[in-house]
Amino acid sequence: MRRLRNVKIVATLGPSSDDYNTIKALFENGADVFRLNMSHGTHQEIKHKHDIIRRIEKELDRPIAILADLQGPKLRCGVFKNGDVVLAKNDTFIFDLIKDPGDEYRVCLPHKEIFNVIRKNESILVDDGKIRLRTISVTQKQIKCLVEVGGKISDRKGINVPETIIPMAALSKKDKVDLEFACNLGVDWLALSFVQRAEDVNEARKLTKNRTSILSKIEKPSAVKDFNSILQASDGIMIARGDLGVEMPVQAIPPIQKKLVLACRHVAKPVIVATQMLDSMVESPMPTRAEVSDVATAIYEGADAVMLSAESAAGNYPIEAVRTMNNVAIEIENDPMYRELIDSTRSGQRKTVADAITVAAREIAETTEVTAICCFTQSGTTATLVSRERPRVPIIALTPLVKTARQLCLHWGAHCVITGHVDRFKMAVISAARAAKKYHFATLDKQIIVTAGVPFNKPGTTNIIRVSPVDEKLIFSGEQE
Repeated sequence: MRRLRNVKIVATLGPSSDDYNTIKALFENGADVFRLNMSHGTHQEIKHKHDIIRRIEKELDRPIAILADLQGPKLRCGVFKNGDVVLAKNDTFIFDLIKDPGDEYRVCLPHKEIFNVIRKNESILVDDGKIRLRTISVTQKQIKCLVEVGGKISDRKGINVPETIIPMAALSKKDKVDLEFACNLGVDWLALSFVQRAEDVNEARKLTKNRTSILSKIEKPSAVKDFNSILQASDGIMIARGDLGVEMPVQAIPPIQKKLVLACRHVAKPVIVATQMLDSMVESPMPTRAEVSDVATAIYEGADAVMLSAESAAGNYPIEAVRTMNNVAIEIENDPMYRELIDSTRSGQRKTVADAITVAAREIAETTEVTAICCFTQSGTTATLVSRERPRVPIIALTPLVKTARQLCLHWGAHCVITGHVDRFKMAVISAARAAKKYHFATLDKQIIVTAGVPFNKPGTTNIIRVSPVDEKLIFSGEQE
C-alpha cells in the first residue's frame, strides 16, 4: 500500500461511508486518515466506524490514523412555528431568550452570553452567511436587527457573529462527554472546533491527559489573530475554511491559508487544509476545474494533508472523490514547479542537534543516490523533523509504538512501519533495510539513510545518521529486529 505521493488525504466518514467495503475502498484508493465527525451520529455509530477502521488496519498491516472532530460551541437559533420563515431586505427581526417557537418577527437565540457582549451596528450571519443582519439595538434579553440580505431561515440554523468575541468555553458539555469517549476509544488525533485562544487548547489537553494529539481548527478571526500562541499550544492545525470564510471576507482566506501553512511547516507541526475542496463531487462524479486548482494550491503550498468532508461522508461518489484527490496529488508532486516552490519556502532556522541531523539527511539525499530516509523514532520527533524538510526521497518512519505510527500518518511523506524494539543502532539499520526492501522503497543494489537517537527508547535524542547499503548480508543478518 505504498502511496505515490507525499501529501496525505483525510476522508470524513458518514452515511455514504459507514460500511466495511466502502471504508476499505476509501483506504485502498488513497485515504490515509479517517475523520469521525462528533457532530453527527451516536457514540455507538462512531464506535462502529472506528472498529471497522481498526479491522482494516490489521488486515492490511498498515497503520491508519483516526481523527475525532468535536462539534464545539456551535451557535444555533431556535425553532419556528412552521419550520421556517422568509426574511426580506429591510425587515426588522429580533433574537431573544424566549423559548417559544419563532415567527416572522422573532426567534429564540439560546446563547445568553451573546447578549452580554454584542453591540449596536454589528453583524449577525445566518446559515453560513446566506442571511445577513445588522444590530439596531441590544439589551440583555433582546437583539433587534435590520435585515441586510434576506432569505429563508429555518429551525436551528447556524449563527455567526464575526465582529464579536464571545466569552464561551471552547468545550461544551457535549464536547467534554465526546472527548472522554473518543480518548477511551483510542483515537489518534482530536480536533477542537471554534478555538479562539491558546487557553482553549490547554483546557482540552488537561482533559485528554495526553491520551491523544490535539489539532486546533482555525475558523474564527480571533484564532487568526492569536494564531502563534495557538500553534505553540497545539500538536497540529486544521485550516477550516468554511466558518472562517463566513466570518471573514472571502478574499482574505487565500493569503491567510498560505501564511498558516508556512507557519506550521516552520515548526514541524502538521497542517490540514479543509472544507469544500471537491464540493461538487457530493452530486457529481467529476469535480470542477476550480476545485482541482484549489486542491493543487494547498499541495503546492506544502500542506501536510488535504481533507474531504461531505464529499466522502454524505456524497454520492465518496470513492471517486478520494481517487480524484489522490490523482491530483500525484500529478502536482510530479510537476518540477512543485519541488521549486517547496524548496524555496523551506525555513532556514535550525537550532538543535536533531535539526542538524535531519537537515543533513535531506541534503545527503539530494546529492547522492539514496532511495529513502529511514527514521527510527519513539515519540515521532525524528520523523516529524524529517517531514518538515520535505525531502525529495520517501520517508520511512519506523517505530515500535503503534500509537506513534498512527499519529505520524498525518505527517507529509511519512510511510509508517511498526517494528520491534531495538537497543543498538546496528539493529536499527537492519530493520530499516528490511523495511525499505519489503515495501519497495529500495532494491538490493541501492542505499538508504538511517537516522535515530542513541540511547534508544528515549524521546527527543536524534543524534546519529548513517548511509547504509541494502544488501543481502545486511537483510539476512542473524540479528533480530
